[in-house]
Amino acid sequence: MIESHHTLDPEATLNTPRPPVRAEVDPARRRTFTAFSLMTLMAGLLFSGLTSFWLDFRYDSSLLYIGPLLAIGFLVAEQLTIDVDVKRVGWTISFTEIPLILGLLTAPFEVVLAANLLAGLGAQVGRRAATHVVYNAGVMCLEIAVPFAVARAVQGAMPREAPDWFGPVLGTLTSPLISCAFALAALSVLGGAMRMSAAGRLSVRTLAVGLLNTSVGLIGYEVAKSTRWGWLLVALVAVAVVGLYRAYSGLLREQRDLEALSDVSLSVARSGQAAVRNPEPEDDTTSVTEWEPVAERIREQLNATRVVLRLRLDPRGEVSTLVAGEPLPEAARLAGPHALRDDPLLQLPGSHVRSFRTLEAPDEVRRALRMRGAYESLVVPLRGASQLLGAVEAHDRVSRWRGFGRADVRLLHTLASHLATAMDNRRLLARLRHDAYHDLLTGLLNRAGFREMAAEELRAGRTAVVVRVDLDLLTTVSEALGYAWGDRIVVAAGQRMLGELGTEVPLARLEANSFAVLLTDRTEEQAQQVGARLCEVIGESYPLDRLVVEAGGVAGFASSAPADADAENDIDTLLQHADVAVRAARNGKDVIRGYAPAMGQVFLRRFQLVTQFRQALDTGQVEVHYQPKVALPGRQVVGAEALVRWWHPEYGRLDPDEFVPVVEATGLVDALTSFVMERALIKVREWMDRDLRMSVAVNLSVRNLNDESFPDRVAEALQRHDVPAELLTFELTESSVMEEPERSMPVLRRLHALGVVLAVDDFGTGYSSLAYLRTLPVDEVKIDKSFVLGMGTDLSDMAVVRTIVELGHSLDLVVVAEGVEDDAARDQLVGMRCDIAQGYLISRPLPEDRLEAWLQARTVKARGAKSETVLTLVH
Repeated sequence: MIESHHTLDPEATLNTPRPPVRAEVDPARRRTFTAFSLMTLMAGLLFSGLTSFWLDFRYDSSLLYIGPLLAIGFLVAEQLTIDVDVKRVGWTISFTEIPLILGLLTAPFEVVLAANLLAGLGAQVGRRAATHVVYNAGVMCLEIAVPFAVARAVQGAMPREAPDWFGPVLGTLTSPLISCAFALAALSVLGGAMRMSAAGRLSVRTLAVGLLNTSVGLIGYEVAKSTRWGWLLVALVAVAVVGLYRAYSGLLREQRDLEALSDVSLSVARSGQAAVRNPEPEDDTTSVTEWEPVAERIREQLNATRVVLRLRLDPRGEVSTLVAGEPLPEAARLAGPHALRDDPLLQLPGSHVRSFRTLEAPDEVRRALRMRGAYESLVVPLRGASQLLGAVEAHDRVSRWRGFGRADVRLLHTLASHLATAMDNRRLLARLRHDAYHDLLTGLLNRAGFREMAAEELRAGRTAVVVRVDLDLLTTVSEALGYAWGDRIVVAAGQRMLGELGTEVPLARLEANSFAVLLTDRTEEQAQQVGARLCEVIGESYPLDRLVVEAGGVAGFASSAPADADAENDIDTLLQHADVAVRAARNGKDVIRGYAPAMGQVFLRRFQLVTQFRQALDTGQVEVHYQPKVALPGRQVVGAEALVRWWHPEYGRLDPDEFVPVVEATGLVDALTSFVMERALIKVREWMDRDLRMSVAVNLSVRNLNDESFPDRVAEALQRHDVPAELLTFELTESSVMEEPERSMPVLRRLHALGVVLAVDDFGTGYSSLAYLRTLPVDEVKIDKSFVLGMGTDLSDMAVVRTIVELGHSLDLVVVAEGVEDDAARDQLVGMRCDIAQGYLISRPLPEDRLEAWLQARTVKARGAKSETVLTLVH
């Protein structure tokens, strides 16, 4: 039957063990329910007395074994229950109708009543579920007394030829209806009344299951009575029926568990999509509320009174608490980065589900449960790949009076595993998107992030002014102090501007020392004031340890009307115009300038650089400098990197960042690469003639990797200079490969087949990943100098370097560290087993003649393992 008195209490169940005081139940309703329970007991005792007086008690010696057998039958029926939970209503399918109809057919009323009370109340006390023993005792009396009275009345009204079992069957069917009616009344008293339609459906289902069990009991009795060895057949049928019930229950539970897993995964995916679109929510409350469907679905599936999600959504490790179901007392909400560690209920090593009950838990856990207003709790940690992401608590079953079972534990463990994986993926996606749109050094927006945000403003119909601010540092700062010091100044400048603008105004670091600000619905006069103030702020001196570094700022701005569909191109134009204005301000010695069409002369200079570049190659204006590379720890000079320099007769020394992008954009990069490669092979050939086996690295651009004829030209040059392919290294950036991988990968494979060494330059700043490295036919990986420079002051940079070294070695790659500027960095790299070092500690980039002088002055010759000459760096 569907034992409603076991399953319909809104707190959990009427038989669920509880602490003496329940904070979540209104005391007035509790007193009302106590009075209702006493009335139920009095009604049960009174009706039982009347029934006993009405019915004759006939003693028979067979009662000495029939009574104990009936008690055992009722006890077995209590044990063989099948719990089916549907939201807040639980069905406890049991078989109490079977021993009841057998009692109606074979024993007096008093014997059956005693057997039922002994089995039912004894089972509750044995399971520590005697909280509502008064109510249950009254209902149990009525469940026996009413069927006997009905059976006697029906049997007396039926003709003599009617079957003897007709009255007992009708009487048995009243038992589940009695328990269902009183359970609905108890719900109403406790404030959880069901709708009439739901109550009607529950009654019909109760009657249907009761009829089935009654029929099974009656058929079993008739077969056992009329057939030899019929009791064995009845036993087999009983086992089959119980097995059928349990199989159905298991299938239903499995189906619902799979649906719950699917729902939780979908809910996390939906909230994760919102997080990826907005990886930096304005407030933590918004991100917490996204998890409400997940918490509610877990609560429904476990049929718990309350589910508490404690999630670390804040980057600082703060714990956010989300509650589904009954309110959680304020004292149990917990806060702070150490909340998951300090609470005794949440000290969870491993990833398994822990089950706690007040009667069995240690003192500190018992206090934590009482603080939550809970008797029983399932707790499981949410562990990501590298950190604890939070925890899930489920408090008190609603509809299963025996509390949480093994199936609940397995389900919660699986849900927690899925949830932790989904959270880890969500954090990874958010981090990837954040990194794609933010500068790694300063944490500000990068060019891509700035373009997207500005384009949205233009598409919204707002006017925009782009202010570009360049931080001017003395060129000797980076050369004298190292790039790490220059980076510290750039970070400090970004923080100063952010403090001046506030978080509402988008600020981006475009590249190097250049920043951009987006002002919406501002006039050019206002933009000029903002730009002047920012230049003033970043122009203040920078105290770094014991040094004070002076800097300056220059700015330019360009304004635009609201854009149409092509907002991205409009932003590119604004950035370009702002860049022209900055250059005009610098050339005119102004602090800030607004863009004017006449400033297009700047583009004329770039055009001149393009048109004069070919001539510069032929006339010797472009030179190749070499920066040596040294093997660790032996300090043998293994080669050098070829770096291009241009000494313009009109503009003087040109920064490679100025002319190389122009050369690449106009298609002349092939000529530049061929020029550098020829010089490099000539230098390698000279070293080989002197019995020196050292390689030279040449940088490749996107256009080189997209040129299918490039490998053929490389093979021809190697053959012409008679240089082994392994002494030529091509360095390529991750972004250049990933721009058009379908075109660049075949070129790389052909170069690798020639035997040329391929190196990934600036590793760690682009698409760096294990999967990325495994797909590229590369031999070396070069750690970006920003990480090497930061090793001495930033433990995270040291961890990145160590990880890259281990990753490279695991893939059988040679690991090169560039940007080595002090002995401490070199010693750390030696400790990490890095293969090759390159940087100012060894040497700056040198022209050919100065390189040879450096080799003579700073190295000593020795014989290598293959009898070749080896140059070792002098300490």
